[in-house]
Amino acid sequence: MRESGFKASGFPWRLYCGRQALEQNLKEAVTRAGARRAFVICSPSITRRTQSVDRIAATLGDLYAGVFDGTENDATYASVFAAKEAAVAAGADLLIAVGGGGVIMAARGAAIFMAEPDDPFRIMTQYPEGKPAYSPRLMAAKPPIINVPITPTSAMNRAGTALKNPDLDHRMEYFDPKTRPHSIFLDEEALLATPAELFRSTATTVLAGVISAKGQLDTNPLVEGDDDQAFRLAYRAYPRLLDEPDNASLRLDLCIAAFLQNRAEDDAMRRLLRPGPFSGSYAVSTAIHIRYPRIGQGESTSVIHDTRIRLAEAVDLRAARRVAEALEVWRDGMDGREAALAVADRLEALYTRLGMPTRLRQLDIPREDFPKIAADTVKNFNANSGVRSQEAQIAEALRLLEAAY
Repeated sequence: MRESGFKASGFPWRLYCGRQALEQNLKEAVTRAGARRAFVICSPSITRRTQSVDRIAATLGDLYAGVFDGTENDATYASVFAAKEAAVAAGADLLIAVGGGGVIMAARGAAIFMAEPDDPFRIMTQYPEGKPAYSPRLMAAKPPIINVPITPTSAMNRAGTALKNPDLDHRMEYFDPKTRPHSIFLDEEALLATPAELFRSTATTVLAGVISAKGQLDTNPLVEGDDDQAFRLAYRAYPRLLDEPDNASLRLDLCIAAFLQNRAEDDAMRRLLRPGPFSGSYAVSTAIHIRYPRIGQGESTSVIHDTRIRLAEAVDLRAARRVAEALEVWRDGMDGREAALAVADRLEALYTRLGMPTRLRQLDIPREDFPKIAADTVKNFNANSGVRSQEAQIAEALRLLEAAY
C-alpha cells in the first residue's frame, strides 16, 4: 500500500448477471430509474441476428419506447446524432445500449446531445495549438442509461465518449460522469449471440489490460483486490475461448474481469491508462483500429503488445517478477529484462494459439502509412492529454510500429 495512504471513489450502479437477466430484472431497473419511455440504441446486427431487442420490448411492455438500430462502427458522429434525434422523437427518458463498446459510447453521446444545449463541436475535447488538451465540463442532467454489453468491453461502466468523424483529424471526445450507467446487464443469451471472433477480439483487450495491471506497484488494497480477481478471471477464461465457444461462464467471467478493471481505476482515482513496459500502447492500438475499421480492437492490441514489452530497456524487477509469476514464466535468478522477455514470449504464444495476429504485416498495413498512424496518436486525450510533446509521441509511436512490423 502507498505509505501516504490513499483515496478512492465509487459510483451508483446495479449489476445483473446470468440466464434471462433481462426478463427477470430489466423492468424493475427501468422503473427504479423513474423512467416511462425506455429507448434502445444498437447496431443493425443486433436487430437482424439476435432476439435481444424483441426480448427487451416484450419484457418492458408499455415502458418500451422503440429502437434506433443505425449505430455505425466506432460510433460515428452522424449515426449518434441520428440516434439522439430518434430518441427525442420517441419521447425517451431512458436509454438502453445493446452492443459492444462502440454502441455503449454511442448511447452516451446521444444522452449528451439530448441534454446539452451547446454545439457538439464546442463541448467536445479541444486541442488548442501549442497548449494542453482540455475537456469542457458538461453540466446538464442526462437521461439514465442501462448498458447491455455483448462483449467484455471496458466501456460498460465508464463515462468517456469518443465518436468517429471523418471530417476531423481526431475523434470527437467527451467526458461526463453523469453518463455512467444506471444499471448493467450481463445476460447469457445476449453474450452467446455474439460471434466468437468478435468476442475473442474484445477479450484480448481485457487480457492485455489485466496483464498491464499486474505490473503496477503503487496501488492500494482496493485496487489490488480488483486487479487480482480480474486477472484470475480473464487468465482462466481467455485460453479456453477457442475450444469452448458456447461456454457462457467463460464469457461472463471475461465481462466481469472488464468490469473489475474499471472499478480498480475508480478505487485508485486515476485514469484508465497505466503507463509501463507491460501496458502495450493504447494510443497506437486505437489509431490502428480507428484508421482501419476492418481491424478489431483486440487485433490492434495483440499486434504491438509483445513488441512493446521487448522494446522496454529498463524494467523494474519487482514489476517484471509480478507479471512473470502470474503468467507462469518466472525463473529464479532472472533480472527485470529477462523476465520481461519471457512475458513477451508467453504472450506471443498465447495470442497465436487463439488465432490473434502478433505482427503488423499480418494485418496488411502498408509501412508507408506508419507516419499517418503515428500522427493519429497525438489527438487522443486518454493517451496524450498534453503531458508529452507531439514530437516525442510521434517518435515513440513510429519506433513501435517499425519494431512490430
